[in-house]
Amino acid sequence: MAGGRYVAIMGAVLVSVSGAVAQQGAAGTDHAAGHSMAEHSMSGQAIGAQARGAEGQAAAVDCPAPSADQSAAPSASLPPELAGWRGKPVVVRAAPSQAKLPAAGLTIGHRIDAALLPTPKVEFPVRPDKPGGSVSKSGLFGFDVPEDGLYRVALGSGPWVDVIEDGRALVSVAHGHGPDCSGIRKMVDYELKAGPHILQISGNGDAALALMVVKLR
Repeated sequence: MAGGRYVAIMGAVLVSVSGAVAQQGAAGTDHAAGHSMAEHSMSGQAIGAQARGAEGQAAAVDCPAPSADQSAAPSASLPPELAGWRGKPVVVRAAPSQAKLPAAGLTIGHRIDAALLPTPKVEFPVRPDKPGGSVSKSGLFGFDVPEDGLYRVALGSGPWVDVIEDGRALVSVAHGHGPDCSGIRKMVDYELKAGPHILQISGNGDAALALMVVKLR
């Protein structure tokens, strides 16, 4: 693929993010900044490979009809780590506060159909950079990380995402689109330590949201 066409594609479908938090103890200072500081630094890595498929420009893809559970079109190609997206999802109601997280648990590698709440009813452990307006939908989910590594949050739409570890919102290391025709609109990657974590969703347009957390390495 010619260099100019490659840049056009990757500029439309992939944004890579990184950035050290200048002062980790300062509340809410670098979460958004991390998304802008290294916008193109991972254009050749795996998340870009999964976002490829447009030819010459980021044109809309003519996808076949989705499967019965709406998880993916029949011909959509999913990499092994995202295979759980095709599974039969369970409905999980988002927690409105950290105290209610035990009833809103996720299992790594298994897709859920999240039922979000009106944003004003959610008590965020860490205020999101983009909480959304009063008519948007948000919610909290808990998940356990079995071992240190690189993990990905895959979503069926484009809300703001935070992963809370040890009481602070982590800076993501990459984000981009899912594979064409997969039903995955957004993917965000994080380096996580073993232990309990909170997935914080904010500013979604609808109460229903397909999502999944997977381990990459």
